[in-house]
Amino acid sequence: PAEENVERLKELGYIVVPCCAEAELALRRASEKNLIEYTPGDCNFKILQREKLTESQLKALETIREKILLKYGSTGVQDAINTAFFKLLNMIVVYPVEDIEHLTDHKGNVLPDAYLVPYGTTAREFAYIIHSELGETFIYAIEARNKKRVGETYILKDRDVISIVSAKKRA
Repeated sequence: PAEENVERLKELGYIVVPCCAEAELALRRASEKNLIEYTPGDCNFKILQREKLTESQLKALETIREKILLKYGSTGVQDAINTAFFKLLNMIVVYPVEDIEHLTDHKGNVLPDAYLVPYGTTAREFAYIIHSELGETFIYAIEARNKKRVGETYILKDRDVISIVSAKKRA
């Protein structure tokens, strides 16, 4: 009946993400204890220390694998979070960098930050999100994929890597 209800809701146009938070919690706790290798949202996990798991824990993990992960592709928790942010809230991810060649900040960290911003955010608005002074002294931005100079009205796209050039930076 639950699967039929999910299908009926989808037919009515609702965004439906079946999930099992209890399974996700069990997998994350086992992963934190290095008993399994699991990344949230993955479709499977690997048992690392079988000898440290009780028979009931092994049985529970296999049940999660068979009845949830293999059947649905994941626990659904990460999918629910992603759906809420990216579809319902219409957010995108943008990565600011200082060095466009190496995709690093001034300390050499590769892609150190990721910002969730509303779809439709412009390059200048993004500069303000990073720091008000950067927004106020904004000259242009560089979009890393094409190494293209873009103006203040450039609308950011999901997964853009952007370097902001400001008057303060040039001084």
